[in-house]
Amino acid sequence: MTLGLINANPVVHERRERLSRADDPPHHPYPHPHPHSHPDDVLDALDVFDSVRDIRDPEHPYSLEQLSVLSEESITVDEKLGRIQITFTPTVQHCSMATVIGLCLRVKLMQCFPPHFKVDIKVSPGSLANEEAVNKQLNDKERVAAALENPNLRQLVDECLYSSELYSY
Repeated sequence: MTLGLINANPVVHERRERLSRADDPPHHPYPHPHPHSHPDDVLDALDVFDSVRDIRDPEHPYSLEQLSVLSEESITVDEKLGRIQITFTPTVQHCSMATVIGLCLRVKLMQCFPPHFKVDIKVSPGSLANEEAVNKQLNDKERVAAALENPNLRQLVDECLYSSELYSY
């Protein structure tokens, strides 16, 4: 049995040009330096967006940014409280890949930022038929750990993250 794509014809948007800040310091306190570091090394939404914007969609050869699944405006950071929140919008309301997208975001943030940050990942309200169940799953540590122990799911997440490095510039 051949399965078709959930969204066979997604709307693809132009990638925004990466912004640079004139006051970029020579180093950043986080493990993977971001080109948008502030002089006082305060993490902001642009830093987080820059680390996740090129993750490849699990179904299509486009980035999450190109499919408008996420944007800088969909990210909030409160460094004082140690919180990062990402709200993403699946391309269709019955998207079966929403949990995979959320796992990709979580893994990428775990790789890029210190563990003291609490990360909340949610789908945009009204954007997914089963949004409550997906939100619960994406923010439950045990469920996330169990999902990442599944070799097939882990391979899919890694493919989305690895191919994002091919898009980076």
